[in-house]
Amino acid sequence: MSVSVENFIKTIYKYQKLDAFDTKPGSIAKALGISNAAATDMARKLAQRKLVEYRKYQPLGLTFEGEQKALSIIRKHRIWETFLFRVFDMSLLEIHKEAELLEHQTSDFLAEKLWNYLGQPTHDPHGDPIPTVEGAIDFDEGNVILYKADSGVKYEISRLINKDEEFFQFCNDNSIVQIINQYKKNKITELLVADRKILIPYEFACQVYVKK
Repeated sequence: MSVSVENFIKTIYKYQKLDAFDTKPGSIAKALGISNAAATDMARKLAQRKLVEYRKYQPLGLTFEGEQKALSIIRKHRIWETFLFRVFDMSLLEIHKEAELLEHQTSDFLAEKLWNYLGQPTHDPHGDPIPTVEGAIDFDEGNVILYKADSGVKYEISRLINKDEEFFQFCNDNSIVQIINQYKKNKITELLVADRKILIPYEFACQVYVKK
């Protein structure tokens, strides 16, 4: 499977799990830096290969086989992130960039060797669960998306979805947050961070998981 195909189905899988995003071809195209026409053409081709569920003007989905392949790629990515973080003491941003490259060149055999070497970790350094070799994935029920967290409660940032450098820096500098208010109508979360009040937009608040 080519790198472009792997990234395509991986992005569909990830966007299916995020409230602030959809899996329409245009959204996937934007995430991958390709044209809408190229995304639609890719979706049609992968539908013929029984990997993607494609219907005109509708969000894209994954078949069972497509989801299993996406989880296999994600597993390799998160195993590499864990290895690079533990062994080379690389930053959260650095490990993501390198794992994006390594995941496509890693055999199932090597992935298992790395996973066992690391002591069979269940989560990567960002807090993301590592799928099993069978494609099962264990989501921590104690985690809640920031946008859905309760007002008046202190939380610790436990999982990051976005891989943007400024996003990482903010979360690294502010691991403990208190929810002041959730403005559902305007889709804004008000936080108290280090005695400062901060307004967080919906897109940001849907990419951070927190735990009491």
